[in-house]
Amino acid sequence: MATLVNGTSPETVEMMKATSNGVFQGESPLDFALPLVILQICLVVAVTRSLAFLLRPMRQPRVVAEIIGGILLGPSALGRVTAYKNSLFPAKSLTVLDTLANLGLLLFLFLVGLEIDLKSLRRTGKKAISIAAGGMLLPFAMGVVTSFAFPEFSSTSGDNNRVPFIIFMGVALSLTAFGVLARILAELKLLTTDLGRISISSAAINDVFAWILLALAISLSGDRSSLLVPLWVLLSGTAFVIACFTIAPQIFKLISRRCPEGEPIAEKYVCLALCAVLIAGFATDAIGIHGIFGAFVIGCLFPKGHFADAIVEKIEDLVMGLLLPLYFVMSGLETDITTIHGVKSWGRLALVIVTACFGKIVGTVSAALLSKVGLRDSLVLGVLMNTRGLVELIVLNIGKDRKVLSDQTFAIMVLMAIFTTFITTPLLMALYKPSETTKTQDSDSYKNCNRRRKIESEKEEEQTQQLKVLICLQSGKDINPMVKLIEASHGRNQNKETFCVYVMHLTQLSKRPSSIRMVQKARRNGLPFWNKKRDNVLVAFEASCNVRNVSVRSVTAISPLVTVHEDICSSADSKHAAFVILPFHRQWSSLEQEFETVRSEFQGINKRVLENSPCSVGILVDRGGLSDNDSEVASRSFSLSVNVLFFGGGDDREALAYGLRMAEHPGIKLTIVAISGSDISKSYILEAQETPPFLLDERFLVAIRNKAAISTRFEERIVNSTYEAVKIIQEFCECDILLVGKSSERPFVSKLPVMMKMDYPELGPVGNLILISTSVSVLVVQQYTTRNPSVVGSVSVAVVETP
Repeated sequence: MATLVNGTSPETVEMMKATSNGVFQGESPLDFALPLVILQICLVVAVTRSLAFLLRPMRQPRVVAEIIGGILLGPSALGRVTAYKNSLFPAKSLTVLDTLANLGLLLFLFLVGLEIDLKSLRRTGKKAISIAAGGMLLPFAMGVVTSFAFPEFSSTSGDNNRVPFIIFMGVALSLTAFGVLARILAELKLLTTDLGRISISSAAINDVFAWILLALAISLSGDRSSLLVPLWVLLSGTAFVIACFTIAPQIFKLISRRCPEGEPIAEKYVCLALCAVLIAGFATDAIGIHGIFGAFVIGCLFPKGHFADAIVEKIEDLVMGLLLPLYFVMSGLETDITTIHGVKSWGRLALVIVTACFGKIVGTVSAALLSKVGLRDSLVLGVLMNTRGLVELIVLNIGKDRKVLSDQTFAIMVLMAIFTTFITTPLLMALYKPSETTKTQDSDSYKNCNRRRKIESEKEEEQTQQLKVLICLQSGKDINPMVKLIEASHGRNQNKETFCVYVMHLTQLSKRPSSIRMVQKARRNGLPFWNKKRDNVLVAFEASCNVRNVSVRSVTAISPLVTVHEDICSSADSKHAAFVILPFHRQWSSLEQEFETVRSEFQGINKRVLENSPCSVGILVDRGGLSDNDSEVASRSFSLSVNVLFFGGGDDREALAYGLRMAEHPGIKLTIVAISGSDISKSYILEAQETPPFLLDERFLVAIRNKAAISTRFEERIVNSTYEAVKIIQEFCECDILLVGKSSERPFVSKLPVMMKMDYPELGPVGNLILISTSVSVLVVQQYTTRNPSVVGSVSVAVVETP
């Protein structure tokens, strides 16, 4: 008779077939493994994402929602309903679900290892090391003492279980969730501050030693009938690590040489790398240490660069979106809060929470004060280091699987992890006042209220000083249009002293807690991140602009897209930019001859920047005219036809001022079209020598007419109806780019046919009309006014300039 691996005969185990024959043949899909696991995954994703959405206003990391979601799906809540439990999560299906969850966990730890640079860890400063030590030793010692209050310590099973239990308790209370902490810091815009750097470095050091202690606890929690077994596990694990450090880097370097940067990674190399991860996981599991250790070691040793980037891009969404949440659900299915009953049990929960918070915060604060960190900053560091989450659950699940932790102790420790992680953000917001910090750090910016905030200026010193522009990019498709615009904006002298460009790539903050993509560009030596590879979009933009003799600096901001407008406004203010240029949220498809939406969130970003910007703003809508040609055209052969539609008002004057600067380039042909109502004559606008002071627009036109370049052509059109205005607008759309103001003070503009329903209010009425009735590229400009509110100073935005 055939037997299973564990010696059990098939008749004694209820086996699940993979697929069903369908409901029409009388079979329920819930009785088969594949359809059941599909339904389980969909349910998990729906519940965890819904909770994450509900917790978003409280700025909680997604890991909190996933842990709570697992508990709700488990025996503590829905699992108490027998029909639900037997149909959706029957015992016979848990093996398949647990296997997928652990596979996701293994790949996740590999991704975490990819983020760690061991060389940078060695360069970490003494301050971070001392804070990490203080934040770990005290809670570990208090965890050891706390373990005396639990039944596992006084169990009648003997002393064999006490040592691993004590170590598990010490590790569980001394952990800092490196990935969750990074996510919290990023969402609160503290990741590039001194506090963020110290805390993230200390957390990385903390986790490295915690993994070592956890490996020791696992080795001791195996077969305890002989002391030789844990000794063999430790020796074999050490030999595995030594072998990996000796062999793996050489193999990975050989593969990296065959995958040059800039070329796609061959499928066979990605497959080989993933097979190495799985083999390492198999090896450590066979040794008696959890398979995640092998994957983590391979990730740490993996060469950082484009090869690692390619692997992350291929597997990250699958792991984070589908597989890893299953691990939280499996933890929730094993967490039964109802086991916590009685005064003693709830007392142990309170004891664990108080001990965990007290040990972490006091240990970190004491070490920080000894390292000459201020009191308030030390308290902030203590709160940050008290963050727990995924790594905590990994430790607890391993302890439960090894029969070291009972169901009650497991539930108590899970609730402690949720509570300590949940309170991190509220405590941090109470202790750390971003507005005060920002006003202190940027006081010079606020004192200098007279600095140049727009292109139009009547002051001679502002007209001759360096013009600073902040360019924002959504994707690589924005490079050519923006480079063309920058080339056209050189000005007369065409040198780096008169024109400076800051470029910011609007990259979404990664979903993975331990994978902060923008951190890699913001980090410096001494931090546990690698920064050997810069953003490809920024590199391509800088390479293009270097040909054009423009001073270009990249500005890195770490934010989710919901708050990235704060980074844009803060960067523009701190860099004293006079103009911010944003790409339109829809990109032109030359093949389909229509717009396609990149991400709808970018429209909201543009609107919020217009509302809060500390300087003038332009939104560039490219219809292919600025991106079809090669962006590497030499300056001497560069040519562009530019038309400016002038109706009147500050926005139109700003657009015209920018057009006049472009006209100083020898390859630019500028046409200015002044459109007015029949109440103002052509001669009064273009020929008057003395203009009444209240007619600012007319005085502005007269001034620029007197000093405009020879290549500039003026047109004056008087309209009697809205229909005539529309025809004139369409007439002057035969150019490479059209410049218009966002708002106009002319009465006939407010009667344009698009005013009833504007799909893109950020473009204004004229911009919307041009978009729906013409095929020309357009730059819509809004001039800065002191009436515009500003988010600068209300939040703390940390940005890093790359020299």
